Amino acid sequence: MESPHPDELRAVMHEVRRLALTYKFGIDEVMTKIGILRDELRHMQQYNPVEHVGSRLKSLDSIVAKCRRKGIPFTPEGIRKHMFDIAGVRVTCSFVSDIYHVRDMLIKQADITLLEERDYISTPKPNGYRSLHLIVQVPVFLSDRTEDVVVEVQLRTIAMDFWASLEHKIYYKYQRDVPRHLIDSLKLAADVAQSLDTSMERIHEEVKQLSGGQEPAERLDTILSPDEILREFWSSRSEDARFDDNGRERRG
Repeated sequence: MESPHPDELRAVMHEVRRLALTYKFGIDEVMTKIGILRDELRHMQQYNPVEHVGSRLKSLDSIVAKCRRKGIPFTPEGIRKHMFDIAGVRVTCSFVSDIYHVRDMLIKQADITLLEERDYISTPKPNGYRSLHLIVQVPVFLSDRTEDVVVEVQLRTIAMDFWASLEHKIYYKYQRDVPRHLIDSLKLAADVAQSLDTSMERIHEEVKQLSGGQEPAERLDTILSPDEILREFWSSRSEDARFDDNGRERRG
């Protein structure tokens, strides 16, 4: 195969870098949406189903390597069409029921389009992997156009995430050639993690019923009531009004 002209290669690399930036913006959009949902539930219902939110953007080297490995054209069009894991958001929840609650709230938003759903919770992978994967599309508004960006959202419990992290480290350590006894141990650990999730969910539901059907509140000393939030907001606005744009205290 004839090597591309350096100018052509530079142009392609420029477009791919620009494409990667739009995926980064797609991550920002989804992270913002999840953050708003989390804060709304936390402050208005005193319950937070989201323990942690993280993200990752596939590196340019990884994109190039996957294109070579899968025979994907190294063009923005080829990457958009064949690669759906460039932008990723991981949501860690307390309980399995929280996973589906967050999922429902997210995909109900008008500008989120659900392209694919893979439920590895109801149907775990043979190795024990459990998680809910959503392939969603979100619009990103740029200076000269609107770009529809695909983002993979993974929702897990704390136990699922701990197991998946350990499994990834082991497979990386052995370059995917994992000894049989470790594979068996990982499957056993996955079963234990599932049992833990089931037990914790049952305890959570029992405590909820004892609270009259209300979700158990977080530490009350860390949660502001809506009235307190408004008081803090107006207090800060009043303080800002004391000073001009140069930081000097206004007179009179």
